Amino acid sequence: MKKNIYDSMMKEMTALEPKSWADIYSFLQNLKKMDTVSDEISSDNLEYFSSGIAFLTYDYGIDGVSVEISKYAKSLETIFPEKNRPDIHLIGGDFHKGSASVLLSRWKKFRLFGANGWDKWDKGKWFKRLFLESWDLESNEPDILSQQIWKMTISLIERLGHYVNQNKVNLFIPVNIFSNPGNIAFSISTIVVSEYFGIPVLNSNHDFYWEGGKPSEERNDDEEPGIRDHFFTNHKHADFFKLFKAIFPWNGRKSIHVNINKEQSSYLINNLGFEEKNVFELSTSLSDRFFNDFTNEDIRSIRLRMAHILSDGNETITPKTIDEHLKSLKDWMKNQKPVVCSAAGNRELDLTKDIVYLLQPTRIIGRKRIEKDIRLISSLLNFKNFLTHLKKNNELSVFLHITGPVPIEHEEYLISILNEFKEIIKDLDDDIAERIFIGFSVGNEEHRIFIKKGFKRLSIEDIYHLANIILFPSETEGRGLPIIESSAAKIPIICSRYSPHEVFDDVVGANLDPSLRIKFIPFPEEKFSNKFLKNITSLIFDNDFYKKETEHNREAVKQRFSQDSMQESFKLFLNSILKIIKQDS
Repeated sequence: MKKNIYDSMMKEMTALEPKSWADIYSFLQNLKKMDTVSDEISSDNLEYFSSGIAFLTYDYGIDGVSVEISKYAKSLETIFPEKNRPDIHLIGGDFHKGSASVLLSRWKKFRLFGANGWDKWDKGKWFKRLFLESWDLESNEPDILSQQIWKMTISLIERLGHYVNQNKVNLFIPVNIFSNPGNIAFSISTIVVSEYFGIPVLNSNHDFYWEGGKPSEERNDDEEPGIRDHFFTNHKHADFFKLFKAIFPWNGRKSIHVNINKEQSSYLINNLGFEEKNVFELSTSLSDRFFNDFTNEDIRSIRLRMAHILSDGNETITPKTIDEHLKSLKDWMKNQKPVVCSAAGNRELDLTKDIVYLLQPTRIIGRKRIEKDIRLISSLLNFKNFLTHLKKNNELSVFLHITGPVPIEHEEYLISILNEFKEIIKDLDDDIAERIFIGFSVGNEEHRIFIKKGFKRLSIEDIYHLANIILFPSETEGRGLPIIESSAAKIPIICSRYSPHEVFDDVVGANLDPSLRIKFIPFPEEKFSNKFLKNITSLIFDNDFYKKETEHNREAVKQRFSQDSMQESFKLFLNSILKIIKQDS
């Protein structure tokens, strides 16, 4: 039967020739009215989904979205008896280096060429034309663009539909495909395939385009531009923006919507008119290993393995100078490999010896505000109490480690970070300057030499235990996993109260019982006070200084972010979808 559906869909798609954004909008609206056939089910028969569940996102790597998809997939598997577990399909435009450390090998991976998002969608050509360049509303340019996007959409529909048909997929879980517009052709193709095949959809939304975005004319004179304002570049083209708002988010007949915070859900219900019974929230979960105590020997082993990653297979790291790295940065961006830099470049770094290890577990993108880490280091290096420790111990180094890769569109931001790091070192005494390092592991958690040396791959739980302190001065977040994960690992965190503030407050449990609140150190927005620098110095050099707080944090997140809780949430979501299917059949 599904073969007939596929053939019928492709026949209609190839015959359809929309000439404008308005034509595409009309087609999608009519699609909602099309009759689809669902298998006979009872409202509590979860076996309906056991033939196959597909996650769809722009690409997979070691980013937060991929990590959460891995958690979701594992939770879904545990709902079903082992002999009847559904095949998990991962569909996306690319599977980046390092994604194997996040995604289980038994999950099926389908690279859907042309489904990448943002600057990775045909090297950014179409994203630029849609959201970065203003259209001449009097010309036929918007219509021509709609026809070009439709041509790509047909190609995606053909290949996605074929895969679904061959693999008996019975549930779509698009992650950000209908909330953060990275590739409008991929979004439309997902709609068409799900509606034609009658596949129910669990929309998982981490970020919405309106969070940090609005038309320029709606901003007050003293209001800073938002990080997602570009999505409104062509909002005055009424037909295009009508379609845009219909897709993001798409509210299909067999859809539910799962958001990562209450503010997003409220917006869908109160502003967009979505039915409350079909809108949910889903928190994250943590593995049991996050709550294990790591010994000094464990930490030494973790740092030794990371040293081999950062040094391309050696125990000790020989850094590049900042200038050397900047000189070869264009080539490095094409094939990012772990690297450590210093301003002086004449001293090795041994991660197993005395070290102030500062870790920012994020990608290198502007909204993560890594420059604030560098300014913190600069202030500490000019603070008497901290400097005294460095002068007393000639072996003591300071290392700022950023774990994630650099998206191609953020190359200029990386250059600014490197230049700022070089600037803070130049006026230091040589003895101090040569002991300050910055490193980038770009998502790597193992090295080819690990097999020879009998090393285990590093895990996310290991990564946190590299550090004395976690730094997280992010400007905006959909959730803020480093706060939760560092708390479970009992590592202190210095973090900003990012936007939306309601999301931050929800993560730290600001409105919960004190026993469930996460204790954090606020990252100053302005100057670092002497009191703050004194506390950070004590935090680094006195093991007992923040011990009560870290022990409290572990217990708080243990109660709030269990794997059992996520599993129960997915049971609720699947049963809600079954009710919708039954009503529609």
